[in-house]
Amino acid sequence: MKTKNIIGALVRGALIASAFSFIAASAHAQDLLDSVKSSGVLRIGLEGTYPPFDSKNAAGELEGFDVDVAKAVAAKLGVKPQFITTEWSGIIAGLQAGKFDVIVNQVTITPQRKEALDFSQPYTYSAAQLIQRKDDKREFKSLEEFKGDKKIGVTLGTNYDQMVRAVQGVNAQTYPGAPEKLRDLAAGRIDATLDDRLMLPYIIKNSNLPLRPGSILKGGEQEMGIPFRKGNPKFEKAINDALNALEQDGTMKKISMHWFGSDVTKPIAQ
Repeated sequence: MKTKNIIGALVRGALIASAFSFIAASAHAQDLLDSVKSSGVLRIGLEGTYPPFDSKNAAGELEGFDVDVAKAVAAKLGVKPQFITTEWSGIIAGLQAGKFDVIVNQVTITPQRKEALDFSQPYTYSAAQLIQRKDDKREFKSLEEFKGDKKIGVTLGTNYDQMVRAVQGVNAQTYPGAPEKLRDLAAGRIDATLDDRLMLPYIIKNSNLPLRPGSILKGGEQEMGIPFRKGNPKFEKAINDALNALEQDGTMKKISMHWFGSDVTKPIAQ
């Protein structure tokens, strides 16, 4: 009798455990689109300190290109946007931990990131672009030209720092930030600097220095997408459908023209 009771208890325990496993698996398998629709909110991670993409205005409200894109995508999904600001250093980890549903913060699509996350189709295209002095009539076309006595300035630890260092013999000067390298450029201590082409209008305008855009360099092209956790095919389709609709009705171009004066949602013409 005791043996039968033990066996019965084991069987019941196994069935209960199996049921809980099924419930947990079902919950885990729920597509992100279902939870977003259920809550009526799309939680969006961004820095909030990255103009002209996302920063706070004088009234303390978030504004910028990515803020407008995120609002438009949320509207197409039929939900409200909820912005969650976080430092760049922890933004990917925050997404993986479920602190927000997506990141809309100029996240470059790379093979390494695609191993851990899924991405929407690209919604912004950028590249490495030179900045030069207004009175400098030279047009540098490649990093190979910055060998010998010509100097190029880059911000330490950025993608562009790595890009320059990858070309052997380039005479590079590193700086802690954009203000320092721009001042040295204006003073003639370096011949050019390198940065994100989307940032150039903002950088040059706010530097109050006699600078101008230089050439866009080949090999430095970037595609930015909206990352989210893997295993959400319905959500991925919904996000891409939203971006396509915003492209077709002219919203993406309108947002882009407002912030950049050009359409940065199209691939760069070679």
